[in-house]
Amino acid sequence: MEFPVSAFLFLVLPLLLLLSTHATCSPMHGNETDRAALLDFKLSCSDPHGSFASWNMSSHFCLWKGVSCSRKHPQRVTQLDLTGQGLSGYITPSLGNLTYLRALHLSNNSFSGEIPTSFGHLHRLEVISLSNNSLQGWIPAELSNCSNLQTLSLYSNHLEGRIPDNIGSLSKLVILTLSGNNLTGPIPRSIGNMTSINILSLSENYLQGSIPQELVLLFEVSYLALGDNLFSGRVPQMLFNQSSLVDLGLETNHLDKAVLPSDFGSHLPNLQHLGLDSNNFEGPIPASLANASKILDLGLSRNYFSGTVPSALGCLHDLTFLNLESNSLEASDRKSWEFIDSLANCSKLQVIALAMNNLGGDVPSSIGNLTSELQILYLGTNRLSGMFPPGITNLQSLIGLSLENNQYIGAIPQWVGKLGNLQALYLEGNSFTGPIPLSIGNLSQLTYLYLQDNMIEGALPPTLGKMKNLLRLNITNNRLQGSVPAEIFSLPSLISFCLQKLARLNN
Repeated sequence: MEFPVSAFLFLVLPLLLLLSTHATCSPMHGNETDRAALLDFKLSCSDPHGSFASWNMSSHFCLWKGVSCSRKHPQRVTQLDLTGQGLSGYITPSLGNLTYLRALHLSNNSFSGEIPTSFGHLHRLEVISLSNNSLQGWIPAELSNCSNLQTLSLYSNHLEGRIPDNIGSLSKLVILTLSGNNLTGPIPRSIGNMTSINILSLSENYLQGSIPQELVLLFEVSYLALGDNLFSGRVPQMLFNQSSLVDLGLETNHLDKAVLPSDFGSHLPNLQHLGLDSNNFEGPIPASLANASKILDLGLSRNYFSGTVPSALGCLHDLTFLNLESNSLEASDRKSWEFIDSLANCSKLQVIALAMNNLGGDVPSSIGNLTSELQILYLGTNRLSGMFPPGITNLQSLIGLSLENNQYIGAIPQWVGKLGNLQALYLEGNSFTGPIPLSIGNLSQLTYLYLQDNMIEGALPPTLGKMKNLLRLNITNNRLQGSVPAEIFSLPSLISFCLQKLARLNN
């Protein structure tokens, strides 16, 4: 029997159409899933700069701004980068459907809300960068499922709660930055499993407990920032032997009193930045610090260090910043001031802060041999005596000079007017006598001039009216007399002028 062609087509054509539809829709499924996820995210955002202008049906989503697709999987999103686009709103859970995503960059926006737990579905993800937003809530424990993650950057948000205990399962993580949040609780001990970590930043949170011993297992870590938290207990001593460290920040915690080991620095050949400020370290500053010869910044302020400043610090030839303020360091004779001589070897030094210690006697004239690059010299609130240190005249790059609350006598020298870059001059609380030098008016960059609580005499010089950038002038409690020059009241920037307890001055 002959089978009619029309009947054959009637039976077979629907089947062919079904197969054809299945064949075309299967690869398009991923396509449409990704498109839908992106459009859902767009709907949740406020876009003041038009970053989503290309996100419409007139073009393939792989061509949309910030979207990248894989060559191997051309229909699938592998990167979403909308860094710094001024976006606000929230990050939708639908982004968890971008299962081929390898990098998510949404930093430097104003996103709020929580980090979606659906990100735990993104097993290919290598980079999550959500820093500098206003994200809230906890860090999802589900992120531990992102086993290929290499960078997790969440700093400068409003995240709270504990760091997930299982975060150590991210064994490929190289960069973890959680600083500048409201995180609490301890550092999970599982963090010792992240043996590939290079940058670990947990500073500026409310983390508590002791610094875990497991950190010494992170043999690749170069940047370790734990400052501005509530850590207590002792620092694991082996941490000071971590030869990979370039930057170690433990400042502003509640660490127990401890003496730095006598060989401190001997095992830190790569260290460039050391911040131990605002803790309870005591005892001498180890001379062995000189072995960490690459140090640029050395912050030991607001501790209980005692003894003399080691002259060996002069071996740190790359040193730019030295802050030893608020300790119990001493100097009383020429030998104990030898560290000033040695610091002349530090040709890149820009900041020396020695205020609020027990330094006494005359500052040696060799202070004038310090590098001409020096910008900040803070010697206030010590027991310094004698005349205004003459060597300072050589430090022509100074922008800040602090000699307040010492025992200086004699006149403020005329040459102070040669320090033409000065922006702040603190001389209060001494026993300076004589007049205010006329040359002080040459300090055209000066914004702060504090001369109160001295025995300065004579009239206020009209040259003060030349300091057009002056914001604050305090001459309280001196022996000045005469009239206040009209030029002072014409200073365009002056916001504070204190002249109490000047009985012989005509206001």
